[in-house]
Amino acid sequence: MKTDDFDYDLPERCIAQTPAPVRDECKLLVMNRRTGELQDKIFRDIIGYIEPGDVIVANETRVMPARLLGEKHETGGKCEVLLLHQRFDKEPLTNQSALWEGLVRPGKRLKPGAVIDFKDKDGDVALQATIVGFSDAKGQRFVRLTTEKYPTIDEAQHAVGHCPLPPYIQNYKGDEEMYQTVYSRREDEDSAAAPTAGLHFTPELIQRIKDKGALWKTVELQVGIDTFRLVEEDDPRDHKMHTETYTVPQEVVDACDHAHETGHRVFAVGTTSVRSLESAWDEEQGKLVARDHAHTSLYLMPGSTFHVIDAMVTNFHIPRSTLVMLVSAFSSRDMIMHAYQHAIDNGYRFLSFGDAMLMI
Repeated sequence: MKTDDFDYDLPERCIAQTPAPVRDECKLLVMNRRTGELQDKIFRDIIGYIEPGDVIVANETRVMPARLLGEKHETGGKCEVLLLHQRFDKEPLTNQSALWEGLVRPGKRLKPGAVIDFKDKDGDVALQATIVGFSDAKGQRFVRLTTEKYPTIDEAQHAVGHCPLPPYIQNYKGDEEMYQTVYSRREDEDSAAAPTAGLHFTPELIQRIKDKGALWKTVELQVGIDTFRLVEEDDPRDHKMHTETYTVPQEVVDACDHAHETGHRVFAVGTTSVRSLESAWDEEQGKLVARDHAHTSLYLMPGSTFHVIDAMVTNFHIPRSTLVMLVSAFSSRDMIMHAYQHAIDNGYRFLSFGDAMLMI
């Protein structure tokens, strides 16, 4: 197995730069993951593939406003900070101070000691970032955030921050809430990227799913920015998977167990829900176990075994990514490449703001 096996030609025209105007009116490619048979549908048609007693599990994490646009305190020069990981291990969080690891721009000019001002809609400095030093990771900095105007760092960050859209989405000026799922919850710790397969669901569609007799359940996996990182190693097994925090409540475990005991299925909405559920599988006990803020670096690729999920809703993923490998593991590499070529030939839109795929 080579990383090149999961490469394909993705035309730039296929990369969605804006979301569908109506979430559940995007395209849906339905694939039988065992035969490779394809059907072209509209996303809201997914209701026809869900049966009473099935369980749909989605990731309810919310994208944090991790992109901060500001000015250098001394010169007024434009600066940008992308927050990646809060470092509780190095400095405790207080109401008005927090230490983060992040990326900065322009990197050469933002050296330790540099201070950046971030202003809110009133024109006041709501948040300041001081570059403390360099982290071990290439190009990353330790950044201390402080606020004097707001009672907490979280409130200040939400007053000035923006959703960190993926690097392949350029010049999007629309509503940032379209990069959040309709069922996302605000938490103390949030994701740096959206669980994009869930972007296609509307409150009305979720209600129709429940009215049909299926269960809608949620887990939480805090998506890291490394989700956009491509596999650079020739052998994908040499790639080091990043670690993320996830929670699978007991009620989700009970619902999945009951579905399987009664001959029904578990649908995972997105690869993050897949990784949450499959990470919660306990090999020694041979069953799904509830988890609370556990850590996972589960890497699913062809040859991996799926213990929990029976169907998957997902978007079309970037070439040479761990996500393409995950969906290939759930079906086969050849069937996925065939389905992706069908999608390209038939005008499907790819990546985070793109169309969806149901593997069943």
